[in-house]
Amino acid sequence: MNDNIIIIGQKPPMSYVLACLTLFHQGFDDVVIKARGKAISKAVDVVNIVKKKFIPSVRVKSLEIGSERLVNDKGKVVNLSTITITIANK
Repeated sequence: MNDNIIIIGQKPPMSYVLACLTLFHQGFDDVVIKARGKAISKAVDVVNIVKKKFIPSVRVKSLEIGSERLVNDKGKVVNLSTITITIANK
């Protein structure tokens, strides 16, 4: 598995911003941020914070949206939106 992937979850956005900054500091040219469902807006926030407050040279390399079919606790099949944002430091 790639070491440059950050999966957005329940933590505050600054935790993921720090993870991005750490990966860039370790020498990765690009960082992949993945989120699904309600965490999608947090993923967008993380990218904007990294870009506007910490590393202005960061650009969005690619953006993928999609959906996953999951079975919930009640046995019902639901669609869950997903996003994958790849950011690169020039």
